[in-house]
Amino acid sequence: MEIEMEAKNSSFEVDLGNLMALDSHHSYYPSQQSRVELVKECLQKGTELVQAIADSLFILPSTQDVEGPLVQLPAPSTRLPREKHLPRPKPPTKRDEFAKKKGIINRNKDKQVYDDQSGTWKRRHGYDRANDEEAIPIIEAKPTDDPDEDPFAKRKENKRGRVDKNEKNRIQNLKNAAKFGALPSHVQLAATSLPITGTHVPQKKVTKDELGSVAGFASTATASGWGSLTKNCQAKSLQNIKERIESSCR
Repeated sequence: MEIEMEAKNSSFEVDLGNLMALDSHHSYYPSQQSRVELVKECLQKGTELVQAIADSLFILPSTQDVEGPLVQLPAPSTRLPREKHLPRPKPPTKRDEFAKKKGIINRNKDKQVYDDQSGTWKRRHGYDRANDEEAIPIIEAKPTDDPDEDPFAKRKENKRGRVDKNEKNRIQNLKNAAKFGALPSHVQLAATSLPITGTHVPQKKVTKDELGSVAGFASTATASGWGSLTKNCQAKSLQNIKERIESSCR
């Protein structure tokens, strides 16, 4: 029985790089067999192919490990085709170029930070975060502050300016990525006028308005369910509904 199994295994083409075995001489006639016989033959042939892969693996030199013997697989001999091209490298953003120029190394920040107001450790971002500006009831005045200016309104205005600046930089980074064909897949799928990378659609110049609308579509696809926790998206959707109602009443 072992000699017969070895003779069968020797007729298989084994590609250990892909953990694949092939019997190029196998032939069957499904029209003359019942479903039960076909299933039985497939299971038998599959067992022989898996056994051929296992026998070839145990021939390779191995090293002992705590979890068992380890083997180094050889390079694949069968080239499997790809439907899409290899992902293109993401172009560096302005922040990446600045960090490279100044030699800044990005380090992962701790999720918990010390809150000076409560004297406890809180999360860095999100609800009930540490050192939240909106949770501070009193703002200390500086000698250079304008006495006629509302500090709370100024704080909101400064925050709005930072958000707008970040959004502008994000759109610019998307435009730079579009030039290299390295747009994120979710942005490509959300854009009806943008070609999907790897397809034979002729390239076209991407405008700022197209990227802005696409970024808005992509921002609604959040874990909260179509951006229900995104205040900006909610405000825009309510504004659109209000405009449609006003136009219908005219």
